Amino acid sequence: MNRNDLCWCGSGKKYKKCHMDYDERIDEIKFNVLKGQCRPPHHIINNEQDIAGIRAAAVINDAALDLMEEMAKPGVDTATLDHAVYEFLTERGAVPADLNFEGYPKSVCISINNVVCHGIPSKKTILKEGDIVNIDMTTKYNGYFADASRMYMIGEVSEEAARLVRVTRECMMKGIEAAKPWHFLGDVSAACGNHAHANGYTVVTDLGGHGVGKKFHCEPFVPHVGEPGTGMLLVPGMTLTVEPMINQGSSKVYTDSKDKWTVRTRDGKLSAQWENTILITETGAEVISS
Repeated sequence: MNRNDLCWCGSGKKYKKCHMDYDERIDEIKFNVLKGQCRPPHHIINNEQDIAGIRAAAVINDAALDLMEEMAKPGVDTATLDHAVYEFLTERGAVPADLNFEGYPKSVCISINNVVCHGIPSKKTILKEGDIVNIDMTTKYNGYFADASRMYMIGEVSEEAARLVRVTRECMMKGIEAAKPWHFLGDVSAACGNHAHANGYTVVTDLGGHGVGKKFHCEPFVPHVGEPGTGMLLVPGMTLTVEPMINQGSSKVYTDSKDKWTVRTRDGKLSAQWENTILITETGAEVISS
């Protein structure tokens, strides 16, 4: 671009005042193709306006997850939780991004015990004492998306279930700590996976995190096992999810043949997941939605 052209990021600023130094820094990096290293495409880099929009969506998304903390109790059916999320978001002018996404029939994913992800809420599915539950939601607000999930322990849970929930969150946090500007996505993947394996758990590899913000899903795909120094370069302005799915037993999973959505562990053992949307900044990673 010419120095005085408007920047490609859509900020309205001249290129020389916005992303020229950024592009020059990337051009200086010698990418190792054998390690799968690649530069991030311009279209996934957010400007200040984009980041403000994602933050606004995140405020609503996190508040809806807070509501689930109050409602997820023994005896409550998951359709009631789903309806509460729909009402909460729409009353605030937001949209549940899950609803009708590629045919998904509900506003939120609720996954219990051996369900890894994409559990479909139902009046027939009733929370009971001892369950561990992942509630995963994405909010669209004024054209921007924020995505997060939390684990909820219903009443008193077993020691082994509580440990899985705790270690899974630690895996996510270690991944976030490893997300640094001008380093690589493989650092995040390795941090998540290594902590899971060190604690005797396995990591689901069929699914992973993703870029999010201006779209529900975009580049990069975020695996939760990997090697440091591999994959896409992380740069300021990127927003993505870190969402390890950690299994008590085998890492093998399958998708329900009837509903085409619900993913379960093959061996029937427990699975847990935590998810945050993060922003890569000049100094590290900032959690935007949690």
